[in-house]
Amino acid sequence: MDLKFNSSRKYISITVPSKTQAMSPHIKSIDDIVVLGINLSRFNKLTQFFICVAGVLVFYLIYGYLQELIFSVEGFKPYGWYLTLVQFAFYSIFGLIELQLIQDKRRRIPGKTYIIIAFLTVGTMGLSNTSLGYLNYPTQVIFKCCKLIPVMLGGVFIQGKRYNVADVSAALCMSLGLIWFTLADSTVAPNFNLTGVILISLALCADAVIGNVQEKAMKLHNASNSEMVLYSYSIGFVYILLGLTCTSGLGPAVTFCSKDPVRTYGYAFLFSLTGYFGISFVLALIKIFGALFAVTVTTGRKGMTIVLSFIFFAKPFTFQDFYKNQRL
Repeated sequence: MDLKFNSSRKYISITVPSKTQAMSPHIKSIDDIVVLGINLSRFNKLTQFFICVAGVLVFYLIYGYLQELIFSVEGFKPYGWYLTLVQFAFYSIFGLIELQLIQDKRRRIPGKTYIIIAFLTVGTMGLSNTSLGYLNYPTQVIFKCCKLIPVMLGGVFIQGKRYNVADVSAALCMSLGLIWFTLADSTVAPNFNLTGVILISLALCADAVIGNVQEKAMKLHNASNSEMVLYSYSIGFVYILLGLTCTSGLGPAVTFCSKDPVRTYGYAFLFSLTGYFGISFVLALIKIFGALFAVTVTTGRKGMTIVLSFIFFAKPFTFQDFYKNQRL
């Protein structure tokens, strides 16, 4: 920008550079929403919606299959937290690689925000896993399908949003519909243990805070998806590593996986890769449409997973199969 002063005529001439002129490389990319090399900013809202939803459905369908494949390895079931540790490590690596490929590599969101997001992410996983000792599968699904409601409450208290009657009614109808759909073929009655109910409720509250904090931070600071993944999951990796070290759970898991590294770490790599792709589209949904919309898609995909498995594999998911896909 050039400023020209002329004392005789007393005027100021301001020249604004055109788009073709050289500017700082990060300025133009601030408003761009790039997912896996696809610049979604070039498309209209409807196209962005279909691309993101397709990405979530496709990658999380593969993610669920690989998750089941990993736990089919004999003796692997006790090491779920170690799998999460490896998954967080891969997420951090993928996020770092993607961040190096974009023009603006600066961290935009404050570190304390990432510390909170990482803590809540690990906390909701720990609370959800711990609640399994008190609740059976049907009860878990009842609470998981109601995730939309705490997310709406989080939007009100954290972001100051206001929802109309139609939004609230739609969230309630979807939650009730998913509960009915997933429990229709279950032969096990729900078990409402007080301790388990408190644990799973706290997990859902943490989930609600995570989505809304991510939305607020990404929109306020114009942060990229790769930045969000890199810092939140790398800090979460440290949390889990400290937890496994303090509980002496790290050594046995490393010893077990080293016996068959191709199947354990190989499956974990593919599992993490598809999960990273999926979460990239989820973060894009959060940034474009908001946390509530993103949770609506990720909640609805659970029912879609059952339908697709029946169509393509001629095999409906059992209730336990459905539960294994209760991520995000």
